[in-house]
Amino acid sequence: MTAHNCRFCNAPLKHRFVDLGSTPLANAYLTEEQLKLPEPSYPLRAFVCTECWLVQADAFVPPEDIFSHYAYFSSYSDGWVEHARQFTIMARERFGLDATSQVIEVASNDGYLLKHFVEAGVPVLGIEPAENVAEVARQIGVPTEARFFGKETAADLVSRGLAADIVIGNNVLAHVPDINDFVGGLSAVLKPDGVVSVEFPHLLRLMENIQFDTVYHEHFYYLSLLAVEKVFAAHGLKVFDVEELPTHGGSLRVLACRATSMVHAIGHGLAKVRADEAAAGFDKVETYEAFQSRVAPIKDGLLAFLTEAKRSGKKVAAYGAAAKGNTLLNFCGVGTDLIEYVVDRNPHKQGHFLPGSKLPIYAPEKMDETQPDYVLILPWNIKNEVVAANSRVGAWGGRFAVAVPELTVLG
Repeated sequence: MTAHNCRFCNAPLKHRFVDLGSTPLANAYLTEEQLKLPEPSYPLRAFVCTECWLVQADAFVPPEDIFSHYAYFSSYSDGWVEHARQFTIMARERFGLDATSQVIEVASNDGYLLKHFVEAGVPVLGIEPAENVAEVARQIGVPTEARFFGKETAADLVSRGLAADIVIGNNVLAHVPDINDFVGGLSAVLKPDGVVSVEFPHLLRLMENIQFDTVYHEHFYYLSLLAVEKVFAAHGLKVFDVEELPTHGGSLRVLACRATSMVHAIGHGLAKVRADEAAAGFDKVETYEAFQSRVAPIKDGLLAFLTEAKRSGKKVAAYGAAAKGNTLLNFCGVGTDLIEYVVDRNPHKQGHFLPGSKLPIYAPEKMDETQPDYVLILPWNIKNEVVAANSRVGAWGGRFAVAVPELTVLG
């Protein structure tokens, strides 16, 4: 199967969703030594399959190049950690999870979610492909195996008596190149009445709010309920409830079970999201092909803002060395001539440089030294959290800005 056929149903991919040119990997942060070396870049495009409506990237980068040693640690986002904690409370109550249950999380990262089940006495296992991240989880008492998840891993877990009452996958379904192997694994690892809970950014919100910067090579898919239901059904799973979430600019939490299970009532959210997607034209190719034309004005707006700031002698820094920010900066052609540096709370990123734009990454305290006039928040989905935590920026007359869905100076 080539990258020009749908990764789910193998139909030819003929219709473009968005083309963002050629860029480096969004999470390939550079060391000082690497600045001197040529930087690999890859086409960054997405297409829509008109057979199953799965939107997917066509440039193929091996997942081992991306996820085997990863710089993203979930615990550095306070809002995300609290979101995870609330989920564990809901799941324990709704699905009766206790000391006799088995919880499995795929792409469990640094244990930020499973630790709450551990504290409540519920047995857990994390499956996390990045060994450096898995080790952090183990250190806080979350049993974690460093491996990729699919049918083979699922069969191994079941053979060891680790079939799941609930298998959780937050922001991972979009990251797996072989979606059939992955979803087949989710189905296979379940107990007969077990539950699959997956969260992913909702394609409907991406399109409504022109969140093109969430397109990067680590994301193989841009998911709708329409497409996910088709994929799940092909692997013996039925969706029984959907919850709309504010995370990552607007996400869905999809709850599913085996098609043969009869114990899970159909929730109200399922019909609503189906209807919203139908109203948006998610079964019409024109809906997807219209997206590209909405991206260019964001580039124009950001460049006009940064150019005017430079012309008038204003200093601009960026906040958040996030993958979406790298897509934005590289698509817009922004470098150190227009933004001096970026700050990030994650010490694993500090001392490195952003791919493509080459902005140096510092701790947030760097802003106190240079007192920039503007701070461009790259992870716009947590802009309120960033502004609240950095109120001192206003004390020296600095202001925050975001570029998506349009250039806005905050406050």
